[in-house]
Amino acid sequence: MQTWKPTAEHQAFIRQYAKALESGDVALFAGAGLSRAAGFVDWRSLLKDIAAELKLDVDREADLVALAQYHVNAKKNRSRINQVLIDELTRSAARTRNHELIARLPIPAVWTTNYDQLLERAFEDAGKTVDIKVSQEHLAQTRRGRDLTLYKMHGCVTMPHEAVLTKDDYEQYERRRPLFVESLKGDLVGRTFLFVGFSFTDPNIDYILSRVRTLLGPNQRQHFCIMRKTPRPARLVGVNKAQFEYEQRKTELRQADLLRFGIETVWIDEFQHLESLLHSLSAFVHRKTIFFSGSARTSAPLGTPRLENLARGLGGRIIREGFRLACGFGYGLGEQCVLGALEALHAEFKSKETDRLHIRPFPRASDPAAQAAQNTTHREELLSQSGIVIVVSGNRNDGAGGIVNSPGVFEEVEIARRLGKFIVPIGATGHAAHEVWKRAITNPSHYLPGLSVDTHLQVLGNATASNDQLLQATLAILSAAERAVVGQ
Repeated sequence: MQTWKPTAEHQAFIRQYAKALESGDVALFAGAGLSRAAGFVDWRSLLKDIAAELKLDVDREADLVALAQYHVNAKKNRSRINQVLIDELTRSAARTRNHELIARLPIPAVWTTNYDQLLERAFEDAGKTVDIKVSQEHLAQTRRGRDLTLYKMHGCVTMPHEAVLTKDDYEQYERRRPLFVESLKGDLVGRTFLFVGFSFTDPNIDYILSRVRTLLGPNQRQHFCIMRKTPRPARLVGVNKAQFEYEQRKTELRQADLLRFGIETVWIDEFQHLESLLHSLSAFVHRKTIFFSGSARTSAPLGTPRLENLARGLGGRIIREGFRLACGFGYGLGEQCVLGALEALHAEFKSKETDRLHIRPFPRASDPAAQAAQNTTHREELLSQSGIVIVVSGNRNDGAGGIVNSPGVFEEVEIARRLGKFIVPIGATGHAAHEVWKRAITNPSHYLPGLSVDTHLQVLGNATASNDQLLQATLAILSAAERAVVGQ
């Protein structure tokens, strides 16, 4: 991926959309562009053989919905198109990093015109319960305990006979699926949308946006769409120059037209930059959540009273400094950190902000192999929703009466590194934390990328530092990490 740095416009979008995410008044709309990057064919490729059967060249056809209708008219049924849909959208295709990043965001409502199942699988793999709406009847039912609702307004590959494909389907959409129309109108009125991979050529969406605009006028809610700028040719001369200027002019006109519907365009130079932008959004949204990684069968080298006081002090300071705490309840330390957080919540907020404490004890499986896989999934879920990891101690029994560094803590650190999280190891607590601290001192960019916190990091590895000094150094790094994410 090319080097990418967010512009002032990108940062403004991230702040505004993150604010909507935090309040829950938000939605996402996923178009075909999101699935295309996963390896699925686009509409033009999907209808290539269909066009050939009609003795037409798909590359010369502008209205692909009409092309699908021509085929149904000629064959007097749609079984061939249904089969094409099944064949193309049930074959193997890998989810992209964009799907994973979207799935980790706290989005309560997702709309899509895509027929594939990439989104629902990404959300489920992220540990979320998805309430999927494909037919009007589904709208009348609610899945208990859902984390989000996924509206597949044009149908799903699991029900190809009901998918919205042809001109007739589009013309009859409001009559056949009026509840989807009304539901989308309601969300466009009450939620801030982010459109991703969507070209705004769908007649249904255009109609619904127009209806909302007619009803609200200049009082429409603000929405965002991410679009790529017109690619600039290597040599801007002759035909290339004329074509570039023409496409650029069309882009400007489309941007102005979208503003009529309250949709602000967020520009990226390359499709690959979508991942970077979503990653920055995710980092900003999760910047205030601290994951506590640590366990202690032995409290050496600090001793039990001091180590427990440090863990409890961390929990309290995390809450008092305005952060959220996520914890898997590691043996001997996790409960102390949680106790400190609970004391701070009760003292300062009278327990009214319990959402700032996210406790997820590790579930138990029936056999060791299943337990290991389940632990990994559990860690990935917790870490994906965190911005910073604090590592304390990290040791366990080796099964033979000895003590070893905790492999679970090391796994959490590696997951955090892979997800691009900041890692703050308190090396003075020994064991896994000390090993991670040594690596961070040697390669700080791998653990605290973009931060100039060498002095504070040195304190964290100092065996003679007091608890107070360790806490102050930790909080200084947390503050620096937060400033880096928000671009200050």
